[in-house]
Amino acid sequence: MTDTTLRPPFDPELEAALALVRDQMPTTLTAEMIPPMRQNPMSGQDEIFIVLDERGFTRRDVTIAGHQGDEIVVTVIEKAGRTGTGPGFFHTHGGGMIVGDRWLGVVGFLDWAERFNGVIVTVEYRLAPEFPDPYPVEDCYAGLVWTATNAAELGIDPTRILIGGASAGGGLAAGTSLLARDRRGPALIGQLLMCPMLDDRDESVSTQQIDGIGVWDRGSNNVGWSALLGARKGTGEVSIYAAPARATDLNGLPPAFIDCGSAEVFRDEDVAYASKLWAAGVQAELHVWAGGFHGFEIFAPHAAVSKASLAARDDWVNRLLG
Repeated sequence: MTDTTLRPPFDPELEAALALVRDQMPTTLTAEMIPPMRQNPMSGQDEIFIVLDERGFTRRDVTIAGHQGDEIVVTVIEKAGRTGTGPGFFHTHGGGMIVGDRWLGVVGFLDWAERFNGVIVTVEYRLAPEFPDPYPVEDCYAGLVWTATNAAELGIDPTRILIGGASAGGGLAAGTSLLARDRRGPALIGQLLMCPMLDDRDESVSTQQIDGIGVWDRGSNNVGWSALLGARKGTGEVSIYAAPARATDLNGLPPAFIDCGSAEVFRDEDVAYASKLWAAGVQAELHVWAGGFHGFEIFAPHAAVSKASLAARDDWVNRLLG
């Protein structure tokens, strides 16, 4: 039997950064913390607008039909004066299904949009618990369908749409990819699943190891999944689109990039998902970064392991689109 009191150590550089992280974000979230966290968006929207302006990117909001026809917003981001056709980057943000907005994580896509003359579309899916499953993943799918349908107007090559997101956004990217396959929807060239949130069942060794430590621990994860699924969490009533780890047939999915840290809750479900993709004959690249806590490359971008992880993502996208 595994001793789950043991866990991989944090990378020394990352461990030093954890003290600063704790000032920004509690180790364990509770449901009561959701409203105040939404009052202070994690994305730092004003700072992101400055980055976009400095780098010569334009942004425009478009209201589209989300799940059940309700209005949601997507933002189209591209270089000012851009012409021609390039890949589309469909972005699904993180935040545990309960916080965050469409700006969270989008800066990580700017280099690729610039390098490949591409367009980013980032979706404001609705959050749990007010909008439980299937709202988030169905909103994301609606945004993807809108992107593909309007590809010509957007200057996107419809055969080169990459979906990507981190954490909850990674789980939503995986779930949206499954929906696109099963509904014969937009074809995707790849799925970029960064430390994805895939499994509601709270059964893995890594979820037991990362309890009361690090970033987004077991308690936070259970809060997120409970908000999304309510009483269905952990039962047989959960769809593969909400929790892609439950999918048994991954045949026909686009190539995937999956990464995570060795010291985070999502480690085991992410490794298992890569293994299931390989078993289904799908190309997947997996990186488990030694000593990484959840989102380490965001909180400590100057650490050596963070630089290595960002370079690996960049390399994969370059090979996929180059």
